[in-house]
Amino acid sequence: MPLKNKILELQKRRELVQQGGGEKAIEKQIAMGKLTARERITSIVDKDSFNEYDLFVEHDARDFDMDKVTLAGDGVITGTGTIYGQPIGIYAQDFTVAGGSLGSMHARKITKIMDHTLKLKMPLIGINDSGGARIQEGVNSLAGYGEIFFRNTLASGVIPQISVILGPCAGGAVYSPALTDFVFVVDKISKMFITGPEVIKSVLGEEISQEDLGGAKVHSAITGNAHFYAESEQECFEQITRLLSFIPWNNIKKATKIEPKLPNTKLKIDKIIPEDAKQPYDVRDVVKCLVDNSDFFEVQEYWAANAVIGFGRIGGETVGFVCNQPLVLAGVLDCDSSDKIARFIRYCDAFNIPIITLVDLPGYLPGVDQEHAGVIRHGAKILYSYSEATVPKVTLILRKAYGGGYIAMGSRHLRADFVFAWPTAEIAVMGPEGAANIIFRKEILAAEDPEKMRKQKVQEYKEKFANPYVAASKGYIDAVIEPHETRSRVIHALEVSTYKDAGMPRKKHGLPPF
Repeated sequence: MPLKNKILELQKRRELVQQGGGEKAIEKQIAMGKLTARERITSIVDKDSFNEYDLFVEHDARDFDMDKVTLAGDGVITGTGTIYGQPIGIYAQDFTVAGGSLGSMHARKITKIMDHTLKLKMPLIGINDSGGARIQEGVNSLAGYGEIFFRNTLASGVIPQISVILGPCAGGAVYSPALTDFVFVVDKISKMFITGPEVIKSVLGEEISQEDLGGAKVHSAITGNAHFYAESEQECFEQITRLLSFIPWNNIKKATKIEPKLPNTKLKIDKIIPEDAKQPYDVRDVVKCLVDNSDFFEVQEYWAANAVIGFGRIGGETVGFVCNQPLVLAGVLDCDSSDKIARFIRYCDAFNIPIITLVDLPGYLPGVDQEHAGVIRHGAKILYSYSEATVPKVTLILRKAYGGGYIAMGSRHLRADFVFAWPTAEIAVMGPEGAANIIFRKEILAAEDPEKMRKQKVQEYKEKFANPYVAASKGYIDAVIEPHETRSRVIHALEVSTYKDAGMPRKKHGLPPF
C-alpha cells in the first residue's frame, strides 16, 4: 500500500477515535454544561502544545460480551503539553465513552503517563469525570485503582499532582484526588463521594441529592477535600494555570523568579490593626502589604477560615503564607485549621518554598466538641510540620500570641529562622483577663471593690507581660519592628537564608500524628 494511502488510513483511524463516544454522547455532555475531555485539555495547556499518546489503546475485557464492544481510547485521553512553555503531563477521563469507567487498560494508560511525569520530573494534571469502576472487568478495575494510588504516593513530594473534578468521582476513585496535592472543583459539575445517594437511601433510608452529598460547595467549605472552587470550567482552568505560576515544577527546583513589584501603595500596613485589641481585622490585608504587586493566591479559602494559607511573592520569589485570621473565631486553632495549616507547611517544605507565618490568636479553641474531635492529635500536626520543615521560616507576631498557640505558630522553639514582632504583639501564657483572674484571685476577692481591683490587675498584667519585650529580652524574638519595616526585614531574612542547612537527624521517616 502506498505511503499516501497509509497516511489516509491513519487519519481516518485517528478521527474515528477522537470522536469519543459519538455525536449523541458529546451532545449529552454539552447539555450538562460540560466541555469534552479534549476541550478541557486544550483549554489548560499552551496553544497547540498537546501531544496525545496511546490513542489506539483498547480494552481487553472478554466477559459479558465486552469482546464485541469498541471503546474509543478506552475512555481516557493521555499525553503531554506545556504551560508557560514548561512541560506537563495530563490525562482526562472521557465520560462520553462508557461513562469514563475505569478498566485495566484505562488504568494502564493513566499509570503510564504517571510513570512518565515522575521520571521526567514534571507536574501531573488529572481530570476526573467517570462513573467509577467498570463492573464488567471485576477485580481488574479494582487493581487499576490500586496501581494509581501507589503511584500517587510515590510521586508525592516529588512532582506537583493536581486533580480536577469535572463530573462524578465516586467510590474508590475519590482516593486518587485525595492523595494529590491540590483538588479543583466546579459548582454544579463536580461530585465526590464514597457511597452514592442510592446506597445511602437503601441502607439508611435517607434521601439526599448528589450535590448536597458531595458537590463542589460541600467539599470547598465543609469537608476541606477541595482546595479551589470555581463557578465555571474556564475559571477553574485559569486557577490551575495561576497556581502553576507560583509553584516549582519538581522538588529539586525552586519556583520561577519574576521581576519584583512593590505592593499596592493604597494599602497602609500601619493602619490595619485596630487600637482596640478585641477588634478583628482581615489578616489578608497585611499579606497584601507584604507581597509583590499585592498579589496573594489563597488556598482553601472557604474551609477552616480561621486560618489563611496561600502563595505570594516577595522580592520576586514565591513564598507560602500561614496566617491566623482574626475575622473568624478570633483566629483560634481548631481541628480543621490545624489540618489545613500542617498540610500546607509540608507542601511548602517538600517543594522548597519558604514559609512566612503571621501570628494573631488567643490559642486553641476550647470546648468538649473539640476535645472529643481530637484537637490534641490535630493540633500536634502543626507542631510536627513546623519542626520538620527545613525551608527558610520567618515568623511575624502581629498581636495576640497566647499559650500553646504561641508555640505552635512557627515559634523560635520550633526552629523558626527569624522571629519578628510588632509593638502591638502580646505574648503570654494566656490572655490578660484570664491570667489576672487566676494570679490575683485572692487580692481581687479581698478588695472592697473587686471589679475595680480586677481591672487594675488586668492592666498590671498587660504592662508586665502582654507585650513583645519580655520575649525579646529572652532572645525568643529577634527584633521588635515597626509595621512599615516588615517587607524589607522579610526580604533580607529570605536572602540570608538562601543556603540554609537545617542539619536534621538521619532517619527513614518520622511518625506524624496522622
